[in-house]
Amino acid sequence: MDTLSYKTISANAATVTKEWVLIDAEDQVLGRLAAKVALLLRGKLKTNYTPHADCGDNVIIINAEKIRLTGKKMEEKIYLSHSGYPGGQKEVTPAKLLVKKPTAVVEKAIKGMLPKNRLGATMFRNLYVYAGPDHLHQAQQPKPVKLTSIK
Repeated sequence: MDTLSYKTISANAATVTKEWVLIDAEDQVLGRLAAKVALLLRGKLKTNYTPHADCGDNVIIINAEKIRLTGKKMEEKIYLSHSGYPGGQKEVTPAKLLVKKPTAVVEKAIKGMLPKNRLGATMFRNLYVYAGPDHLHQAQQPKPVKLTSIK
């Protein structure tokens, strides 16, 4: 019996193959988009997924300003931040945040679905979000992906 055929193979930075993926966020629901992008960033859809390694793809999201939220979340959802000083708590709704910085709403949703450690921070660096239809990564020849094809 060949015992080497039963050996478990773990992916690492040298053996992983990263692809460039392009996703159009126009008229997509924010949470559903974020969940599927988080799967791509983690690499959980790949056969050689390893929990302790960054084996996910590089994801480009375009048209982030045209994202959709269901129900009354656009006006009633609140993002909180604190400066660290007394009375330094700030509130902002997604509607106001989309006007000020359109990419922040998508980035916050995706970052919240990644691991809260150094590996999660490394995975988040593989995400590129653009407000409009243009992006700076034509040279990488990203593969367009429909969210319905991601399970």
